[in-house]
Amino acid sequence: MSNIIYVVVGGGAAGFFGAISCAERFTDDKVILLEKHRQLLSKVRISGGGRCNVTHACFDPKLLVKNYPRGSKELLGPFTRFHPSDTISWFEKRGVKLKTEDDGRMFPTTDSSETIIACLQNAARKAKVDVRTETGIDQINKKENGFELSLSDGTVLTCHRLLVASGSTPKMYPLLEKLGHTIVPLVPSLFTFNIPDSPFLELAGISVPQAKVTLPHLSQEQTGPLLITHWGFSGPAVLKLSAWAARELHQLNYKTEVKINWLPSLSVGELQQVLSECKQKQAAKQMGSEPPLPLPKQLWRKILSLADIISEARWSTLSNQQMQTLITLIHGTSCQIDGKTTYKQEFVTCGGISLNEVNFKTMESRRCPGLFFAGEVLDVDGVTGGFNFQNAWTTGWIAGQSMGVES
Repeated sequence: MSNIIYVVVGGGAAGFFGAISCAERFTDDKVILLEKHRQLLSKVRISGGGRCNVTHACFDPKLLVKNYPRGSKELLGPFTRFHPSDTISWFEKRGVKLKTEDDGRMFPTTDSSETIIACLQNAARKAKVDVRTETGIDQINKKENGFELSLSDGTVLTCHRLLVASGSTPKMYPLLEKLGHTIVPLVPSLFTFNIPDSPFLELAGISVPQAKVTLPHLSQEQTGPLLITHWGFSGPAVLKLSAWAARELHQLNYKTEVKINWLPSLSVGELQQVLSECKQKQAAKQMGSEPPLPLPKQLWRKILSLADIISEARWSTLSNQQMQTLITLIHGTSCQIDGKTTYKQEFVTCGGISLNEVNFKTMESRRCPGLFFAGEVLDVDGVTGGFNFQNAWTTGWIAGQSMGVES
């Protein structure tokens, strides 16, 4: 073995992938992975409710990048080199098969994140990566031929190349600032909306397959499944919207109007036609007995009550004014967001290393030669569905492949 040493900081998905990629390519050199906590791959463990949403079945880089509110332009090149099909192949070669669910999310066929953790740890062991837990970094000093790391146990470690894949750990950013980097402020992404005054709270657990959620004051909207919760709204449409509007919502202290279109597939004219036909053809029928539209019965009854219509009222009594009120509520129920809630345990941030300071062909710093980045430490974040892991796999793989020291 040569005396070349590579150090990877961070025992998460990007760190492990980077360390393995580096060790498998530069087999004569030493790769050390440092993790400040005792547990490795903690986000992998909890992802997808413990099933690990490894990636997403989107194989066109131009479509794939559209799932990244920050980093879409920069990731286009990297995704042409390592994208979801490469991720699938990487795991399959190591004995782990993935399956695709109806919404495109991909999981191990075992439905267990432990399968992915075991695979990564075995690959690291096989590649002779020196994994050290409970080892934090207090200081990074740039030297002529590499870096000098002051570790939390009081020792000093020198290396020729350094890959930082520490996620959104706040402690790491001041150290990277001292090396010349700009840190884009961190704010939460991927969260649900708290709506304490929502008239729908009693309907918690009810979902609609396709709603349009709009933030009128921010000119932002997303369409997709919506879930009513005990505290407000969740589901893919809300999570995507929270990611795209993360900075603006943070600036508003998570207080702004949200509008829900419960049936975006139907136009105002089509809604009016359905309701008019009910009035004519079902005049004696109670309005709340059966939804005339593809909405859950309890939700339809709640919309009726918001329009000051009792469920027992006959269709014949529906006035033109009441019909317009119903249409307005179906196409744009207005509520007031007042706070946010982290989506399960899958906390994601936007912010991090400014992207114009990184060469995405190699993931090397433009400010500090020999320093590389991968994963969430960068100002890159994706929507829910396996996209954040794909960013970790791709940037980790490229960084690991690019770290070689010329002899």
